[in-house]
Amino acid sequence: AMTGQYVSWHGCGGIRFATTPEELDYFRHVEGVAKMIGFRMQIIGPDEIKEINPFVGTEGVLAGAWTLDDGHVDPAGCCNALAKGARDLGASIVRRNRVLEIVRKNGAWQVVTEQGTVTAEHVVNAAGCYARQVAQMVGSDVPITNMEHTYIVTEPIQAFVERNEEMPVMRDPYSSAYYRQEQKAGLIGIYETEGSQECWTHRGGWPEWDSENELFEGDLERIGPYVERVLERMPIWAEAGIKRIVCGAIPHTPDNNPLLGPTAGVPNFWQCCGSAIGVAQGAGAGKYLAQWMVHGDSEINMAGLDPRRFGGYAPGDYTKAKSHEDYEHMYILHLPGEERMAGRPARTSSLFDKLKAKGADHAEGHGWERPKWFSLDGRQEEPGFRHNNVFEVVAQECRAVRERVGLLDLSSFAKFEASGPDAQALLERLCANRMPRRDGGIALAHLLSPNGCIAGELTVTRLAADRFYLLSGAAAEERDFDTLTQGVRAGEAVTVTNVTDDWGALVLAGPRARDVLSQVTDAELGNESFRWLTGKEIEVAGTIVRALRVNYVGELGWELHCPMGAMPALYDALWSAGEAHGIADFGVYAVNSLRIEKAYKGWGAELTNEITMVEAAMERFVGWDKEDFVGKAATLGSKQAGPRMLCVYFETEKGTSDVHGGEAVLLDGRAVGVTTSGGYGHATGKSLGFAYVEPQLAAPGSGFEVMVLGERRPARVLAEPVYDPGNARLRA
Repeated sequence: AMTGQYVSWHGCGGIRFATTPEELDYFRHVEGVAKMIGFRMQIIGPDEIKEINPFVGTEGVLAGAWTLDDGHVDPAGCCNALAKGARDLGASIVRRNRVLEIVRKNGAWQVVTEQGTVTAEHVVNAAGCYARQVAQMVGSDVPITNMEHTYIVTEPIQAFVERNEEMPVMRDPYSSAYYRQEQKAGLIGIYETEGSQECWTHRGGWPEWDSENELFEGDLERIGPYVERVLERMPIWAEAGIKRIVCGAIPHTPDNNPLLGPTAGVPNFWQCCGSAIGVAQGAGAGKYLAQWMVHGDSEINMAGLDPRRFGGYAPGDYTKAKSHEDYEHMYILHLPGEERMAGRPARTSSLFDKLKAKGADHAEGHGWERPKWFSLDGRQEEPGFRHNNVFEVVAQECRAVRERVGLLDLSSFAKFEASGPDAQALLERLCANRMPRRDGGIALAHLLSPNGCIAGELTVTRLAADRFYLLSGAAAEERDFDTLTQGVRAGEAVTVTNVTDDWGALVLAGPRARDVLSQVTDAELGNESFRWLTGKEIEVAGTIVRALRVNYVGELGWELHCPMGAMPALYDALWSAGEAHGIADFGVYAVNSLRIEKAYKGWGAELTNEITMVEAAMERFVGWDKEDFVGKAATLGSKQAGPRMLCVYFETEKGTSDVHGGEAVLLDGRAVGVTTSGGYGHATGKSLGFAYVEPQLAAPGSGFEVMVLGERRPARVLAEPVYDPGNARLRA
């Protein structure tokens, strides 16, 4: 519309098949999202599919997800339109000019090219299949594998020649393929479910600098079985000849999401690469990356695309294994709770083998293996969107923590030390909350962006006046370390160290936690000498431990942090002391159930860069009396203007599934909010969740509906946690 450039948009719609009950549940979830954002999507049956695409067979198809505004576009035309629009607005585009070197000098980038050197404040790596080489120019790397992808185009199809209407884009798990009309011919794109291939393996997966738009010889034998299945679906193509085979490179990341955002440890060097699907780099990625660069944040939550969601463990063998796995699962739904094992384990605590031998089923978080639940009878999880065969096992773990005592390896915490005379000044400036004033004090503190939105969450323990121990979520390790280190001003005497891999952490929690811990330490553990929200360095079973009286499950207990090598001995001592008290292992499934009963919000779910502390109902963690902190003015502005939305804690009608996050909140059929997380509280027997809603619906007792897997469930806003609202258990 801006440029007049033809982009060959075909708004033919799209249909994706569900061939299993779990895929149909996923469609129901997406249907709720569609209702919330005004995206036209309908779940249709096989007969309706045939009405829309009379050429396709529906054997084994339970339903279709019909996206009415779907379609396909010519990538070259789209790129040229974006380029013309940029030129029209004053941008210069220099073609055929390779970058030779990128050097940081005097606080700016020197981009050395074949046609001269460009000085830049910011540099964006949008180098596609060359992204790893470009990232390595600045001493970094990116987790990308260049995979071969093949599509074929048939000779013209007579039925298409005779028909004016274009068939929709079909996406089919049975054939692991997408297929559509290409002019009057057919196009079939294949994702092999085994035997996928990388590009340029003779060069370690890297293209030559002159391999622009390079295509490879198509392997019909490799894709043949999938093409045959497409022809079963589309019998009118069975006799058509193949006009051309196109086999090219597409960059894949371990989770198939692009890399879009800052580069860890490299100021003002940005990634915009790793996009395997669709035309993402223009009006979408470009828009939000530009916001981030100019304003210090984007208006939507970009955590799932932030390159710092991966750490140094990822580039190389891990990414190769994950990219193959992801490519081969393109049309295989990744179910909630499903563990895909390629490339694992990448990061483990020193307890990994011990806990695995005891039945721990591990989940991956930022490369770490974290106990998810414990199989004591040999069962394996049957993942899905509904309560499954480990539901009662998790309930038993929750009851152990609520009634006796539980033990959890949570070494995946991101862990930092800030030390030096200016350590407190740094933290006061970066965090919204006040730092502890006394040695041993613990504070929950939030990192804000300049616009007042939540960028991170830290648990800060003051070990001494010039030494602080900081904890944050595993997924935030690279992000928070960047914020802390890049927040140090010139001349400040402060050092921030990442000690994540050096320290392990055990959570000991439950009404008998003090009884257990007292058997392996001489330290005073009573309330007078060791209060809630304080920390001490004590000796436990011969090891000096940072004992923090805080946890995320809402019970009397301690986090016990010690050098990673000492973890097995510490675990054994606690387990031995706890046997008389009914000690049990528990995992992060149980943690979610326990924390949702306590109404504990989570970073990345309730706490994101889309909302302020006021909107998150977290004002009690804002030090309004502080002279200044990053985002203070914007946070005050949010308070004065009033929230755009508010976070509420709610109970909903029980069913065979619970809130996952992303479900629509409805009132009289109108979308009035969105859920962020939820779960089943095993100790209270309640289905619970968090949501952001219009402010007038935030009062306790307010009612609305939550759309869970296609079912509208009544929900009610709660005034306080359903479990121990007065924190008596924590203070016991």
